[in-house]
Amino acid sequence: MKLQVGVAGLRRGGALFRVFKNRKDAEVVAVCDQDGARAEAFAREGGVGAHYDDYEKFLKHGMDAVVLATPLPLHATQGILALEAGRHVLSEVPAADSLEACGRIVQAVRRSGMKYMMAENSCYMAYLQSWKQMVADGRIGEVTYAEAEYIHNCRALMRAPDGGLTWRASMPPIFYCTHSLGPLLMLMEDRCVSATGLHTGCHVAPDLGAIDLEVGLFRTVKGRVIKILNGFSVAREPAFHYYVVYGSKGVLETGRPGDGEGTKAFFSDVPHLQGMVRLPLTTNHTGAPPEARAGGHGTTEFYMVEDFVRAIREDRTPPIDVYTAMDYSAPGLCAHLSAERGGVPVEVPDFREMQSAK
Repeated sequence: MKLQVGVAGLRRGGALFRVFKNRKDAEVVAVCDQDGARAEAFAREGGVGAHYDDYEKFLKHGMDAVVLATPLPLHATQGILALEAGRHVLSEVPAADSLEACGRIVQAVRRSGMKYMMAENSCYMAYLQSWKQMVADGRIGEVTYAEAEYIHNCRALMRAPDGGLTWRASMPPIFYCTHSLGPLLMLMEDRCVSATGLHTGCHVAPDLGAIDLEVGLFRTVKGRVIKILNGFSVAREPAFHYYVVYGSKGVLETGRPGDGEGTKAFFSDVPHLQGMVRLPLTTNHTGAPPEARAGGHGTTEFYMVEDFVRAIREDRTPPIDVYTAMDYSAPGLCAHLSAERGGVPVEVPDFREMQSAK
């Protein structure tokens, strides 16, 4: 029997809709968007039988799982409503915009017994998954330090068609750290315990009031140091992701814009190698079927959705379950709290230790 899926939020959700639509074991049975005309047109063009502009009515439609691709301020409330309605949830990133909301999601997952997975597609980039295996194999020795950047001029998305500001204008950049922090924690098999943050304030676009750049410095359970830089109101093109991981015997690093495809590495225990060497690794998985690129971010969404569906069908814990989602999301929230307090370190909570609500 096919998994019955509903998709909410039809801008970003359109990409995930295409991935599910290509699956033989799933069927998108309903879509939802606060813009009713968009929802109707999307359903008509995509061959979906039902469309809604009211999220709570949408949840009453018969379905097994909800793909939540709505704006960040709605993630927690809408995710909890879906869980309480007996729907599994695949939520876009980050999980929530406050520590309190993170806790409410955790409690809702515990109460409902439903599957919750955060859709951190960066963890599914082929080269980062290859790096994870290299780290596990000891190719760069003991990991000591890592950093990542996500820089993307999103000012065009910060103003609505009516001239008002969207949620993106007021979002602290470090809130959106999951694309950077998630993959690093994944390959390290680690978790942040403290966060220190600083931001630049608003200089690039005073009319938007958006913070230009924000940096988080994190200490992990295993004593590693991680630095994350995010900026979405910036005078720079093109957008890019950057990662580097330092170990006691080498380093793994991506290129900057213009450096070409692939990643680089240095292995100190390979005597004949002089300096950094190119690795034949890219975002896309070799051997992936043609439909694997339907999501628009290479092959990442194909394998991410595969893990979500498998978790439901085989009753297993999703790779980025509710606790891992909070490991990836909460440090950014804490780093911004630190920045607002002048850079004082803030403890990052472990939501596994959270007591269940009575």
